[in-house]
Amino acid sequence: MSGRRPYNVLFLCTGNSARSIMAEAILQRAGAAKFNAYSAGSHPTGRVNPHAISLLQRFNYKTDDFRSKSWDEFAATGAPALDFVFTVCDNAAGEMCPIWPGQPMTAHWGVPDPAAVVDGSEAEIAAAFADAYGRLQNRITIFVNLPLESLDRLSLQKRLDNIGKTPDAAGNVA
Repeated sequence: MSGRRPYNVLFLCTGNSARSIMAEAILQRAGAAKFNAYSAGSHPTGRVNPHAISLLQRFNYKTDDFRSKSWDEFAATGAPALDFVFTVCDNAAGEMCPIWPGQPMTAHWGVPDPAAVVDGSEAEIAAAFADAYGRLQNRITIFVNLPLESLDRLSLQKRLDNIGKTPDAAGNVA
């Protein structure tokens, strides 16, 4: 990295209550010192899903600072210049995004919404959150291991897009 500031990465989802929060946590840990991770939503719920918090706490993440916030915070004057913006839900991917400072590279890394499993048992809900976490962790691990400094913009964009097509554990493309 040779003196370069950390890369700023924003994960987007509609509600900013589960998937984007988990992605922020994973990248903060996996990319420590090389990346700053953030998350936001187009229509934030105003609270972090308690199942997401519970799962992150089980994996020894510090969860006190997570909050559901609007993506407008990252388009405002004084916001960090973003290097990468990843949508992790299909709804946010289809929405008109703000103009991001820094002209970041973007990609869609859709993951099924674990919060949509509201009628399931506690075990089914926990499994949905664990599945989403696993998919995000897999993609973020690939991302943090990319040779970012040695890839031209076109090659990097292709790799970012391909990460979003990474097969899940069952061999299905998410």
